[in-house]
Amino acid sequence: RNAGDYIFYTDWAWTSFVVFSISQSTMLAVGAVYYLLFTGVPGTATYYATIMTIYTWVAKGAWFALGYPYDFVAVPVWIPSAMLLDLTYWATRRNKHMLILVGGTLVGLSLPLFNMINLLLVRDPLQIAFQYPRPTLPPYMTPIEPQVGKFYNSPVALGSGASAVLTVPIAALGAKLNTWTYRWMAAL
Repeated sequence: RNAGDYIFYTDWAWTSFVVFSISQSTMLAVGAVYYLLFTGVPGTATYYATIMTIYTWVAKGAWFALGYPYDFVAVPVWIPSAMLLDLTYWATRRNKHMLILVGGTLVGLSLPLFNMINLLLVRDPLQIAFQYPRPTLPPYMTPIEPQVGKFYNSPVALGSGASAVLTVPIAALGAKLNTWTYRWMAAL
């Protein structure tokens, strides 16, 4: 019984890692690029990521207060990727298009790598399997387990690949939101 739970929790951890790698890298890109281009000051992305990290600490505390294990919520490692974004903006002499292309790609590639720290520090799935056995569900509600093995058992490679592709257009969206903001401000 617990062997099945172990597979369930391992697949769950890896699949959620890939999904969150994509969502967190795109979320960082859109917000950091927006604020970076709004201020025009390299360092703004890191400042944004620091604030987001503090927000996540607060959320983690709230989940812990609700009785979940402390490592149930993993705080995303946003700051190093944001530093790369700032560095790109600074090194390309505040070139917006290089920020989108190079900075966006770097965020997409690096965030899953830095977030791997979370996968290493989170409690062993076997231990979780014994403490929190899977709820028994009727057959029609039983989740289909994800086929992680298809991707050479590497959630980081899958997360980085998908994120690198998706983060660039989302970084461009962050830049575009800036244009809309200025137009909205000008209309007032």
